[in-house]
Amino acid sequence: MAEKFSRWDAVDHLATEATRKAYLNACLEEDPGDGSLVRAALGDIARARGMSKLARDTGISREGLYRALSAEGNPEFATVMRVIRALGLHLHAA
Repeated sequence: MAEKFSRWDAVDHLATEATRKAYLNACLEEDPGDGSLVRAALGDIARARGMSKLARDTGISREGLYRALSAEGNPEFATVMRVIRALGLHLHAA
């Protein structure tokens, strides 16, 4: 019998606010300095919460959000902050 594998997706593990916060914090700590992990984390959290709702809350189109938070994306800091606020998250300096 052949084994069946499914693709692992972080979204499947981001059901609670606590897990989303922990995930973003881990990505902030491990980001190599180019924002790639933070961008990926925000994209995963956005998909877990619902990209359509986030689009309404930020005033940015779904397509624009997918583009900005993709691996090739290069969102402006203002866009990142709008997304973070709309997701109910906060950035803190220590």
